[in-house]
Amino acid sequence: MQLGVIGLGRMGGNIARRLTEKGHTCIVYDRDAAAVDKLAADHMTGAADLKDFVAKLTTPRAIWLMLPAGKITEDTITALRPMLGRDDILIDGGNTFYKDDIRRARELMDAGIHYVDVGTSGGVWGRERGYCMMIGGAQAAVDRIDPILASLAPGRGDASVTPKRAGRTDLDERAEQGYLHCGPVGSGHFVKMIHNGIEYGLMQAYAEGFDILANKSSAKLPEAERYDLNVADIAEVWRRGSVVASWLLDLTSIALAEDATLSAFTGEVADSGEGRWTLDAAIEEEVPVNVLSASLYARFRSRRDHTVADKLLSAMRNQFGGHVEGKKPA
Repeated sequence: MQLGVIGLGRMGGNIARRLTEKGHTCIVYDRDAAAVDKLAADHMTGAADLKDFVAKLTTPRAIWLMLPAGKITEDTITALRPMLGRDDILIDGGNTFYKDDIRRARELMDAGIHYVDVGTSGGVWGRERGYCMMIGGAQAAVDRIDPILASLAPGRGDASVTPKRAGRTDLDERAEQGYLHCGPVGSGHFVKMIHNGIEYGLMQAYAEGFDILANKSSAKLPEAERYDLNVADIAEVWRRGSVVASWLLDLTSIALAEDATLSAFTGEVADSGEGRWTLDAAIEEEVPVNVLSASLYARFRSRRDHTVADKLLSAMRNQFGGHVEGKKPA
């Protein structure tokens, strides 16, 4: 298929690269001309501005936005709307708030433009590993871009088939390939929002556990109870056969192997906004989320004082998403 990609940052550029490597054709645009030139040199067609971008796409068009949530995404959609036509598909692959998706889809519907929200997980590793995608939108529009989604997805890989899935007619087989049509517009970003809320809690659990390990040599403890533990080796051994093994633990192990003291990090942990929205949804539904709320508040506290746990949270965010300390939430 042909796909237009707007936003060529850490994930957008790699999405275009992965699709090109799998035989799709990408028209690319970014406000940073250097980013466009870089991908144009890699067998993609660059565009000078939005008008040029839209003109280079064949109708009906499919356009993937990979931009920070909020004003920049909103402004880009507003600028694109009069240039698009009936049956064009606009895909938001960023971390947009799901209620904004519902509003945008309603606004675009009058012009016959389809809106699809794709919660995308994979970070800076997605080009190699593929992207786990949670999709919301009308069935016909989602089906039309399925070749794009299938190429971006990681596939089954080495993961074993979950027992009792085989033969079930009520389960979507695409889930085993790493992507899923969750439901109507907004549902993809809603599921991704909860995914990120859970991620906060998982990261906090690892961070606090390793903080305890790192402080076992403290002079506050009786001498016989002090251990000088090698946290990098502990992370490595837990990766193999342990019930707490995960990709986050893999990334933790990489970070600790590179720098066991995490000296490159201050421990000031940002939040993307997804954790806050998850708590908002929990309040609306009256669902208690003790762990998820505590993990978000721990990030707020990290901006006032820093612990080993905070440094490890920063290291994990840098490993999976290339997130830089001190960068404000979108």
